[in-house]
Amino acid sequence: MDISSDPLRLLLSYDGATDPPNDVPIEVTEVAPEIVMMPFWTSAMCEAVIAAAEATGRFDPDPDDPVPGHEVSLATISPVLFDALQNDIGRRVWPVLRRQWPLIDYHGLRDAFVIRYRSGEQESLRLHQDIAQVSMTVRLCDGYEGAHLSFPRQRWDNRDQPVGTLVAWPSLVTHPHEATTLESGVKYGLTIWCDLPSDVNATLYV
Repeated sequence: MDISSDPLRLLLSYDGATDPPNDVPIEVTEVAPEIVMMPFWTSAMCEAVIAAAEATGRFDPDPDDPVPGHEVSLATISPVLFDALQNDIGRRVWPVLRRQWPLIDYHGLRDAFVIRYRSGEQESLRLHQDIAQVSMTVRLCDGYEGAHLSFPRQRWDNRDQPVGTLVAWPSLVTHPHEATTLESGVKYGLTIWCDLPSDVNATLYV
């Protein structure tokens, strides 16, 4: 049986999740100043992650989050899946990003979560910056309008980002971003925050 036809096996094994496959080099496109896009997951993997996130029933915003969203952590869905993603970013994606930004250094993931935009629930996200070394987003679905990830300083948004592709940018100061207002449908995206070095984290969180 094709493993991609079994969502549970796909999530837990991560085998068949990536596009291109592990042995094929990733091609990167700079879509805006210091914002890059690359292929990452198959459409079957995206669908499986959405279904698993919905199955948790835990899309509740954190009241202590300064930029609250209706989201569920990948570690809540499956610690095995979180570890597989963390290893995949380090093995396939980070070497590609270091050609773009030579001084970055991989320290694993601070968090990875599925965020949902739905009418009457969460319809936008205010302008903000992430506390991370590099931030990423994977488009998980089509079938909605609006809720574009927008970077006002770079004058770019991800409305044309294909499903399964990954967009990455430097976090903190230079790339404030927001989600514009949802117009129709339901949007799901995967947000990934790559951790800062431990000495930087200690400075930020004292």
